[in-house]
Amino acid sequence: MKTIGLLGGSFNPAHGGHRRISLFAMKAFKLDAMWWLVSPGNPLKDADDMAPLRARLASARAVARHSRIVPTAIETRLGTRFTVDTLRSLRRRYPQYRFIWIMGADNLAQFHRWKDWRKIARLMPIAVMVRPGYDKSARFASVMGWFARFVRRADQKDQWTTWSLPSLVMIGTRPDTRSATALRSRSPEWHRDMAHHPLRDVITHDLI
Repeated sequence: MKTIGLLGGSFNPAHGGHRRISLFAMKAFKLDAMWWLVSPGNPLKDADDMAPLRARLASARAVARHSRIVPTAIETRLGTRFTVDTLRSLRRRYPQYRFIWIMGADNLAQFHRWKDWRKIARLMPIAVMVRPGYDKSARFASVMGWFARFVRRADQKDQWTTWSLPSLVMIGTRPDTRSATALRSRSPEWHRDMAHHPLRDVITHDLI
């Protein structure tokens, strides 16, 4: 049974920080592949600042090249907008895979704002990549009161496929200051040359 890590986001644009955290997670959890779920639209982010999906998927492909990272816009095929619906659909669609949800500590700090976050935790294990500057906010996030009895030790991470659900583990990563916000600030039109070339999704084979 293949093991797949899932990293969701806008990838607006994708950058080396996404790649580094993904390669780190793939090694830590002995994953066969990492899927980058390039979201058609993030309910928690301003749509006016979002580049076209085609450009964001193209940037993800460029950053992920020569690795086992697979960028996909599969949510357009699934017709899902919220993470809980996407993960539920992926489990039904790919029963032969074991999935683990990967997210940054900054997302854990706002996890209580996600639709049906408790149901997300019951769908698959969650691995939190602890980023410098977000360590304290993550460990004292409002959801941690609920998660407290489900936290796994980091030295048990290679056993994640056997964990009962819910399960959450925090893994420390090296500092990385790269961010999509900074990249957009330096180059607001970064997507101009990427938005007009059609792409075929590697997983769904849909034309984006």
